[in-house]
Amino acid sequence: MSRLVLASGSPQRRAILDDLGLAFEVRVSDVAEEDEGAPRAVASENALRKALAVAEGAGDDALVVGCDTLVATDGVQIWGKPADADHARRTLRHLSGRTHEVVSGLALVQDGAVRTATEITEVTFRDLSDAEIDWYVATGEWQGRAGAYAIQQRGAVLVNRIAGDYLNVVGLPVAALLTLRQDLRSVFARDDR
Repeated sequence: MSRLVLASGSPQRRAILDDLGLAFEVRVSDVAEEDEGAPRAVASENALRKALAVAEGAGDDALVVGCDTLVATDGVQIWGKPADADHARRTLRHLSGRTHEVVSGLALVQDGAVRTATEITEVTFRDLSDAEIDWYVATGEWQGRAGAYAIQQRGAVLVNRIAGDYLNVVGLPVAALLTLRQDLRSVFARDDR
């Protein structure tokens, strides 16, 4: 099996790979991320940029995983990481009582070969009061989170339902990853992890 390299500093992505028992290393890319355009295209392009940047110096035996996750409404408007608490409030107010898409681009690069996928999960928020939004913003969980929430933490109380891959909402679409690289499945069948 190849040496797995995660091209991301995301603690959520690291935690998912840790929970799966995969051995990996982290190398964070310094590429500029796009934030305008069609959500699928933006997430895919960002994931590919990250993976290619890290693959340059990772070695031929490295399987580099790049991922980018964003939140979109109406299939066009991207809600990225809020700049401040007021921006987080505006984002949560906009998402309140409606369904949005969590879009992840996934790119795998190894020895010049590139494989990509896109995963979309629909998340529906409850109707949120101003007091609930203020409470959640005060938790600080919105910081560094696309869409201003963390579903795996206290942000779960904002959600009414999801349709699709839960781990995609957390930050790494594992099902798509295993589809792109089926040899990763063999790691889960071994007893020596």
